Amino acid sequence: MRKIYLEDKPLQEAQLQLCERFRFEPQVEIVSTPRSLGRVTAQPVYAKVSMPNYHASAMDGIAVKAEKTYGASELQPLRLKQNDEYVVVDTGDPIPAGFDAVIMIEDIHQVDEETVEILDAVAPWQHIRPIGEDVVVGEVIVPDHYKLRPVDLGALLAGGNVTVSVLRKPRVAIIPTGTELIAPAESVNEGEIIEFNGTVFSAYVEEWGGEPLYRGIVPDDYALIREAVRTAVKEADIVLLNAGSSAGREDYTVHVLEELGEVLTHGVATRPGKPVVVGIVEGKPVIGLPGYPVSAYLNLEWFARPLIHQYYGLIEPKRQRIQAKIGRRIVSVMGAEDFVRVTIGCIDGQYIVNPLTRAAGVTMSMVRADGLLRIPPGHLGYEQGEMAEVELYRPLEQINNTIVSTGSHDLSMDILHTLIRQENPQLFLNSSHVGSMGGILAVQKGEAHMAGVHLFDEATGTYNETYIAKYAKERDVVLVQLVYRQQGWIVPKGNPLSIQSVNDLTRANITYMNRQRGAGTRLLFDYLLKEQAINREDIYGYLREAVSHLSVAAAVAGGTADVGLGIFSAAQAMGLDFIPVAEERYDLLMSRTFFESPEGATLMKIIRSAEFADRMESLGGYSCRDSGTILIQS
Repeated sequence: MRKIYLEDKPLQEAQLQLCERFRFEPQVEIVSTPRSLGRVTAQPVYAKVSMPNYHASAMDGIAVKAEKTYGASELQPLRLKQNDEYVVVDTGDPIPAGFDAVIMIEDIHQVDEETVEILDAVAPWQHIRPIGEDVVVGEVIVPDHYKLRPVDLGALLAGGNVTVSVLRKPRVAIIPTGTELIAPAESVNEGEIIEFNGTVFSAYVEEWGGEPLYRGIVPDDYALIREAVRTAVKEADIVLLNAGSSAGREDYTVHVLEELGEVLTHGVATRPGKPVVVGIVEGKPVIGLPGYPVSAYLNLEWFARPLIHQYYGLIEPKRQRIQAKIGRRIVSVMGAEDFVRVTIGCIDGQYIVNPLTRAAGVTMSMVRADGLLRIPPGHLGYEQGEMAEVELYRPLEQINNTIVSTGSHDLSMDILHTLIRQENPQLFLNSSHVGSMGGILAVQKGEAHMAGVHLFDEATGTYNETYIAKYAKERDVVLVQLVYRQQGWIVPKGNPLSIQSVNDLTRANITYMNRQRGAGTRLLFDYLLKEQAINREDIYGYLREAVSHLSVAAAVAGGTADVGLGIFSAAQAMGLDFIPVAEERYDLLMSRTFFESPEGATLMKIIRSAEFADRMESLGGYSCRDSGTILIQS
């Protein structure tokens, strides 16, 4: 039986152990100074010439002998003769011998072609740039192990350095493994997964100053993976091996590193990111990154980023951190350091964070994340309303200029974001899907600027108003009509199971995909069940939840569900059929503070625009006949 193990080594211990074991010996190369931006100097760079290398005029005017101007005033103007007592100079001209000051052209009065009049004396060396004012021969322009900035290139050239000695970029080999992986393509067969982690790794390595060496996909074959690692350590300074780092049947990374070198760490006490392998092969660091994207990207930052900065002798930069209030309860576990991707919004001057999905394979959680909440080991998480430190993934200015929307999912949010960016490129829209009820509560608690809602009240036959009166009564709010949309059964093309009504869903061969609790679509479905006296237990899949209409449609398109209740545009996007059930009203609930803000005014302008109506109705299943109507204003 193979030896299989995973540790729970503290992350900082694993990082420190890795960095202490390596002392890189980078090679030096000479590059053209104009092309050295972002490169790291290998040694101090000294000025070869002075800048300026002569006494130069700092102004347009006349060069004079300072002592000849003494006594000049408005009451006693002094006249000077050209050539004998002054010489005309422009900015940058050498100062002729015998002169030691410059009078600006604005401060002289031309009497005739050879005579000027001055009203004030000047001091010696006034308006003259002396030799070496900027750079002096032999002066250190930049030290060694210094990352060159745009202004540094100018100083280097001014000092006569047309080339500069820099450290060669560390070469980082990237080896994605997996028999199921294929190169990026527009179509994918069942059982195939597009290999995209390698591209992300390469981009991060470049951003951090390294040179990525993408080695191509290697199947899940022990001998092939071993040979790929042996080849890579001969060509690269650091090796990244992606997938196969856990303890499964085809997880070979730890065994390859054991055979070829030494394993320092197999498993860190983090969530996500535990199954990482860190080792040494032929004196080179080899990092076995998990296959799940989020785990892989976090481990890449934890282990590869410090190594690249250590290679250069640079301090690893830290992201900005802020104190923010927890919008929704976040639960952690004892013994593991928890890293939670979060969205961040500034609501009425208070930063609010809400967790995104915590699954290690959900790439979009990293795309949507505004920041990272780090929960220490032994900490059980945060209750709603508690304060916590959050590390920012985006500039604080962008977060301050972001409209935070939550509630029910609808494609109108994507259209609004696009039009907002066109109207004001400084403004952003961040939308999360927690269901209509969750959206109302978020606005009521001051955790969102607005929420998409479509809650049907079977007692009154109306949408939204009764729920807002009950659950948002403690806050001044405005309810704005956004769109009408068609809800219906989303089924495969051709409707092979002949689904026409809710009664058809009780058949033994039907699998349903539901929406999450609190979603308006789920309330509508429950109403349809109640109307036909159907028990929830009779619907196979009732407890299976999706967080968006597109997720419902994706389940039907993928064959894991036969039917789901959703909007027409979601069915159309997935090439599915749609059987209409009802037209519903989808509204935006806004806090009054946001509604009356400049950002709220921009949003209302867009909602009432012809372009918004055209874009929405072109999707199909939408009507904008009352868009922008104010329904409630409290």
